[in-house]
Amino acid sequence: MPQVTVNIAGKSYRMACADGEEAHLDGLARLLDGRIAEMREAFGEIGDMRLQVMAALTLADELGEARSKSARLEAEIAELKGIVANGDARAHDSEARLAGAIVKASERIERLARSLNATSSAAMPGQNTGSGKDQAGKDQAGKDQGGAQQWSGDRADSGPG
Repeated sequence: MPQVTVNIAGKSYRMACADGEEAHLDGLARLLDGRIAEMREAFGEIGDMRLQVMAALTLADELGEARSKSARLEAEIAELKGIVANGDARAHDSEARLAGAIVKASERIERLARSLNATSSAAMPGQNTGSGKDQAGKDQAGKDQGGAQQWSGDRADSGPG
């Protein structure tokens, strides 16, 4: 097991650690040493043990705050994941409802088109719908093939007199 010598508050400490943790342990010791130096500047010489305890307590306080913040963020993430999952489910339901409505609308349009085709065929029997002319050779606007207007004699104003 590797051993590391760290310096905290001007004193050397020989510490054992797991393989590969030497640099991490050295960094932690420097963090604590720096915090002790901050306390010494703020409060003066009040005793090494008291400065070390105060530095350890401030670090423990920061750790506690970080853990609380981490727990709040994890809860928020879980809540957001739930919202996203609900949103995905709602979107899927909406898509299914919209697809069903589109199918029903297209079926209705097809029924209406068939009905209109049947109605127009029944209303104009014997007409050749491809040429636009009826059996007498008149187009559907009432003109003969020469283009002159045909008048029936039923009306009082039945044409030029």
